[in-house]
Amino acid sequence: MVTNDEILKLLKTLTEIESLSKREEKLKQFVKKYLQNLGYNLVEGEYFISTNTKSDLIIATHLDTVPIKKPFSFDGRYAYGTGVCDAKASLTAILLSAKFGLPFTLAFFDDEEEDGLGSKEFSQIWESGKWVIVMEPTEIKVACEHSGSFELLIEVRGKSAHGAYPQRGENAIDKALELVNQLRTKNFNFNILKIEGGNEEYIIPERCNLKLEVFLDPHETLKQKLEKLEFIKNYGIYKIEHAYEGYKSREVYKILMEALKRANLPLVTTLMPSWTDALNLKDRFDVVVFGPGELYLCHTIEERINLEDIKKTIKVLINLKEIIFSSYCFF
Repeated sequence: MVTNDEILKLLKTLTEIESLSKREEKLKQFVKKYLQNLGYNLVEGEYFISTNTKSDLIIATHLDTVPIKKPFSFDGRYAYGTGVCDAKASLTAILLSAKFGLPFTLAFFDDEEEDGLGSKEFSQIWESGKWVIVMEPTEIKVACEHSGSFELLIEVRGKSAHGAYPQRGENAIDKALELVNQLRTKNFNFNILKIEGGNEEYIIPERCNLKLEVFLDPHETLKQKLEKLEFIKNYGIYKIEHAYEGYKSREVYKILMEALKRANLPLVTTLMPSWTDALNLKDRFDVVVFGPGELYLCHTIEERINLEDIKKTIKVLINLKEIIFSSYCFF
């Protein structure tokens, strides 16, 4: 089995190869050489690489990270640093498992943190496969449901006036706060990503820009959600970007649960609340999200990964090899 020293060495190497979104080429070349040295033949798209394997099962993760906030470090239990969990822990697990001759497709995507170009291209051109396990931090739980989401960009409009005469103006920031409260009253589940308005002049702000991420339950449609936004026109103008409906896994999560069972790991299901490459893949494949690490710490200076969780994930991937190519009935 793989040792902690092997895990730490590869994880450190991968994390220290800077791979910001749309700037993944150096890491991509490392992954290509690593897999070729193990005897894998590769396919390369503009925004992804994959093993040239025609299999019902595809294991996928992304190569890019958000901008670096903290360098790699290790305290004997946890490794820290930007990207160490999201998603280079998953990448480490896949590459170390590949030493055991994984016969299913391994796919590695660019640009997950921005526009999802890698998974989008893969879903359009890949011709085989039924099931995809997208590896992201889920605390080794099986995310068999996935929230949908969209970005809501709002320009709230008011009326300017001298700062000593607020009653003569219409404060766009006040209106923006009122709008946020309206959304909460209407039971929208959202996160305020950015709010921008006003300046150093002594004047009532006439513009306030909001950027929100709005979440959909797996069963909600975009049409249902967007119809409830018409009231925003009373505050200004708005547009929708990066809109995706959620989904529920059908069969692939059962295969993954069996692999966890064989690895003597807890069988826990969960909801993936954040955008992942799975949302680009769901219309072509039956998809589930799974992987080591705590998502809530990712993108922050506290991002971390426990090496033992990577080791557990490797066991799961090796068990998948046995399950997919055995006569075991898992449905």
